[in-house]
Amino acid sequence: MPTPVSRRTVRLGALATGAALIASALLAAPAVAAPPRTVDPFHPDFGPNVTIYSPDTPLSQIRGELDALHAQQVDAEMSTVRKAVYFLPGEYGTAADPLQVKVGYYTEIAGLGASPDDVTLNGGLEVYNRCLADGGTGNCLALVNFWRTISNLHVAVAKAGQDGCRQSANFWAVSQAVSMRRLDITGANVSLMDYCTAGPQYASGGFIADSKLPYVVSGSQQQWLTRNTEVAGWSNGVWNQVFSGVVGAPDDAAFPNPPYTTIDKTPVSREKPYLYVDADGRYNVRVPAAQRDSSGVSWADGQTAGRSIPITDFFIAKPGDSVQQINNALSRGQNLILTPGVYDIAQTIQVKRPGTVVLGLGHATLTAVGGAVPLEVKDNDGIVIAGVTIDAGTALSPVLLRVGNANGGKKLDPNDPITLSDVYFRVGGPHIGKATTALEVNADDVLIDHIWVWRGDHGVEGFDPNDGVNGDNQRWATNTGTNGVIVNGDDVTATGLFVEHFQQYNTLWNGENGRVILYQNELPYDPPTQADWTRPDGTLGYPGYKIADDVTTHRLDGAGVYVFNQNNPSILTANGFEAPETPGVQLHHIMTVNLSAGTIQHVVNGVGGQADNSNTGTPQFVVNYPAP
Repeated sequence: MPTPVSRRTVRLGALATGAALIASALLAAPAVAAPPRTVDPFHPDFGPNVTIYSPDTPLSQIRGELDALHAQQVDAEMSTVRKAVYFLPGEYGTAADPLQVKVGYYTEIAGLGASPDDVTLNGGLEVYNRCLADGGTGNCLALVNFWRTISNLHVAVAKAGQDGCRQSANFWAVSQAVSMRRLDITGANVSLMDYCTAGPQYASGGFIADSKLPYVVSGSQQQWLTRNTEVAGWSNGVWNQVFSGVVGAPDDAAFPNPPYTTIDKTPVSREKPYLYVDADGRYNVRVPAAQRDSSGVSWADGQTAGRSIPITDFFIAKPGDSVQQINNALSRGQNLILTPGVYDIAQTIQVKRPGTVVLGLGHATLTAVGGAVPLEVKDNDGIVIAGVTIDAGTALSPVLLRVGNANGGKKLDPNDPITLSDVYFRVGGPHIGKATTALEVNADDVLIDHIWVWRGDHGVEGFDPNDGVNGDNQRWATNTGTNGVIVNGDDVTATGLFVEHFQQYNTLWNGENGRVILYQNELPYDPPTQADWTRPDGTLGYPGYKIADDVTTHRLDGAGVYVFNQNNPSILTANGFEAPETPGVQLHHIMTVNLSAGTIQHVVNGVGGQADNSNTGTPQFVVNYPAP
């Protein structure tokens, strides 16, 4: 952050007594906050990391710039570059001269229409496998294709310019922290794996919401959540494919063959806020209303239900703006847009006012400095945090995002929940990170809609590769993340909860009446010894998902805990899941799996088969716990 301008000490010397008193009073008065920034509603300044195209922009220019952006970002997994690309309403490319777009790391691509069909991209919007060995020709997979966003577009898939295999589908070969929302895709299948690139072709995790899709080839995708969407068909499942409020979803009666989990209506949902330009050319942010027991897309019968906030009601922050500037704007009653970039956060951004919207563009990233808590949300109705990544810094933070006061006690409106959409957390990866807990939820009636909470299993932290496996002994002691998610509030719902590699509890659920639809977890790769992965009471390891012993009501649908103890394959974990044995706590369609190192002895509470090297890659399923 910029260094504040120092104030000069003024010595009044021999000034008259009355003048001295007046001057002293002025010096003692509090500083006047800077006036609000003026925002042009027709041409808001989103800074240098946002590009906006119109239908009048030459196609050759768009193609050239987006090709260059992809070339810059395709391998930039741990970079600090953040980019957002927006298309004004209209049509881009043609079937004969299509716009084929590839999406790299930390890139958001979206339309600026009120409806997805207001912006048509004739061509493709794709992610392919990355080839990580043999000079870029071998070990081709999508397992680390993270951190990218597409939304609010009609993609009319065009075959021109593609080779024979690439003409068969729009490829979206991705893994965690990848969001596909408000899309209408026509003209070809969608494939969630890249079967055209030679290699193992693995892919592992993702999220679709509020979209109309053709036939979907799931292929090698290990786990996936599709929510409030329409699909023409779905090819298969691997371990954990979950559908909630999806028109055309496959039936799950034969679980685990195939391993589908289908919920007819999503119990609580709210679509992510989005930028759009109205008929007069003014920029706004649409904030969808929360829904209960919903299915299908929110825009089927016109504009998504909700409210529109003029862009002039936002403080548009840029990297380098101080937290004080941001908090002053929030205190004035403004909403907050975080433009793409990395923000060093040495004191807490505090979101207090009911209905406040914090919207990150292009994977805007808040990095803790000096052990700060980067973001706190107070107990108030309708606050929305969306599109923000929060990184631990090199000094220990007690928590990265705290939702609600630690003591709780304030009853909120269940029909207007605090909502987290596409909020991602990292402890390590681009640099050493330290946090006791990534996400702490104390408020009641919170909605979590797609988050990835990640303690880095790899990165550029500078660990000695000769110490353990890839520096894992150093990582365990230095890149420290104790707990991933702790939920203390009641009536909290999560749709798409991905939490990985924390050193004790990945998820600890203390609140009553929790509801989770799709949970995905990998236990930490790097415990050096069994003693490092044994609880004080002698229990072997920590479960990937723990419901507190005194909870009486909870529902979990579609969940997996995976083990890959590459640093010490002899490590044992007693259970993938732990839950109180009471009729009100229900676990539905859960599994564990060994990824080639380590052992989970049971799925839940001593029930279910052992996942170990004798059955690598073969899930151990429990259909219902407790059994009917």
